Formats: sequence, structure tokens, C-alpha cells
Amino acid sequence: MAPSLPALLCLGLCLQQMIPAQPGLLPKPSLQALPGSLVPLKTQVTIRCQGPPGADLYRLEKLRSGIYQDQPILFIPAMEERFAGCYRCSYQNGSRWSPPSDRLELVATGVYANKPSLSAQPSPAVSPGTEVTLQCRSQYSFDQFALYKEGAAAPQKGSEKQYWADFPITAVTVAHSGTYRCYSFSSKLPYLWSAPSDPLELVVTETSGTPRWLSAEPPSSVTEFPEASRKRSISLINKSSAIEPSRTTTVSPKGPESPAGLAQQHYTKGNLVRICIGVVILILLVGLLAEDWHSRKKPLPHRVRPIRRPLPPLPQTQKPHSQQDGGRPDGPNQGRHQ
Repeated sequence: MAPSLPALLCLGLCLQQMIPAQPGLLPKPSLQALPGSLVPLKTQVTIRCQGPPGADLYRLEKLRSGIYQDQPILFIPAMEERFAGCYRCSYQNGSRWSPPSDRLELVATGVYANKPSLSAQPSPAVSPGTEVTLQCRSQYSFDQFALYKEGAAAPQKGSEKQYWADFPITAVTVAHSGTYRCYSFSSKLPYLWSAPSDPLELVVTETSGTPRWLSAEPPSSVTEFPEASRKRSISLINKSSAIEPSRTTTVSPKGPESPAGLAQQHYTKGNLVRICIGVVILILLVGLLAEDWHSRKKPLPHRVRPIRRPLPPLPQTQKPHSQQDGGRPDGPNQGRHQ
């Protein structure tokens, strides 16, 4: 049994690669649209799915349409209404599929030629800590509106009444400075938006009256953009100062220190422990099988057949003396001649 232990250990290490891990342990991929998810009609856009190196297969699908492709990149040379929608992707390693990526809403803008108007009340130049309301107005009946800040991760949506929507900012900070646009669309066609409004520059000034965005230090804080009741809040990230135009932010794949990576390391250690326990059980089973096989190979002890000895003769019964003498009478005159 001693020479077989290294072989069993090697076998256990090999089986570790074949044991399927629990579902959901692979880090989910990232999905992004370049240059952005708001795409004017007849312009090009690229949808890219990115996962860890060495992925065997990628699947990029458009939800609610049944359309998918087994490629990580979808290049659209000219945006059309049929390409607008919600996308997600995943990848395969061996027999395991990763969890799906976050959903990407690809929006076609400019579908409706009439663009809404955007204004700031009371003024587009405000002081920190004050309140300002961005009002989006449309000439046509739309029940949905979206407010987008250049450089933000996603637009902020709102639906109050038809023809208009308000986006209040209760406590203005320097991070709210930037260029804003608004869009109008219908809830029945959530991925087909109107042309954007004219840009609105929101400036946050210092208490002394000097605009903060003229100072040397660019704002670096990240704050949330609050909404009115019944609206979800979406964080707006200000990546650069108001002098330089903001760039579209992209979602980078998770690094090795992400929670998914730490979870993968934890479950890998757990699989290694289970492998060791399996190897010990396998060694015990092999030992039992070898002992049983060895016991079957041993020759059976030779049984000596018992020697059958003849039984001793039965004792013969003595006949009466008279019969042995032929019936001659016994007497004192026996042997005498008369």
C-alpha cells in the first residue's frame, strides 16, 4: 500500500480540476457600450463583453427577443431602432457558466425629432447647500423623461406628469456642476428616446461669488443625485472640472481583490479540503479491497480425510458343550468299553 499513496494523491489533485464548483462562484463579466449607451440614430456603437482571461465561450444576448450570439463583441456600424433594447452577457469555463453581467440598456436617441427644453429654477448658477430644480418640458405628450449629465454612469429617469418632469437637487454640492441634457420618451417604447435638449450648464459658486469651477483643484468627491418621491436615486460621478469636457465612463472588469474573486479563493480552499477528505476515504476503500482480494488468494488449509478403520469383530458366542461333542452324554463311564 505504501507505493500507491503518491499515486492516489496525484489522482486526487487531478480530480480537483474535474469536480464542479458550486454555481455562481465565477466572477460575472462586465458589459459596456462604446462610446456610450445613448446612441444617436445612424451612428456606430460597439457592445463589448469582458470576462477573465481563458474563457472558453462568450454569449451575448438581447433580452425579450430571443436573439443571441456566441461572440463577446457586437459591432453596430449604424444605429437603428431595432438594435435598441436591454442586453446582457455571460461566459463559459469548462462545463460551468458564469452569472450574467449587469444589464446594459442601449438607447436610440433622435427617434422623435422634437426635442424637449431644459431649464434650472431659480438659476443655473447656485451656491453650495442651496436647492435647485431642473425642469424638462416637452411640446408633445410623453409620460417619461430622463436627465443625463455628461460623464455620469447612467441617466436619471422620472415620470411625474405628461409634457413635463422636475428633477430637484435639495442640497447642491460642487460635484453637481456640469452639463445636463434631458430626453422624453414613452413607457411603451422605453428604449426609443427623443433628440436631446439644448445643453444646460449648472455652475456652483463659492459664497464669495467666485465660481468654484475656476479654481485650480478639480472636484474629486462623488455624491448622489437625489430625486423626488417615487423615484430611484442614481449616483452622478463628476470625473473632471467644468473647463475640460467629461468623458464617458466605462465599466472595468473586476480585479482579483473583488468580492467575487475572494469568494472564488474561499471556495477553492473548500474544494481542496473536500479533495483531501475524498483521498483519505479512497485510500481506506482501496485498502479494504486489497485486503479482501489478498484473503481470496490465500490457499485453503488441507483437510486430512479421516481414515476409516474396520470395526473390531464381534465376540462369538460359545456353543454348549453337549452340542460340540455330538450329543454324547457326559458321565463317569465315558470312554470305557463294555
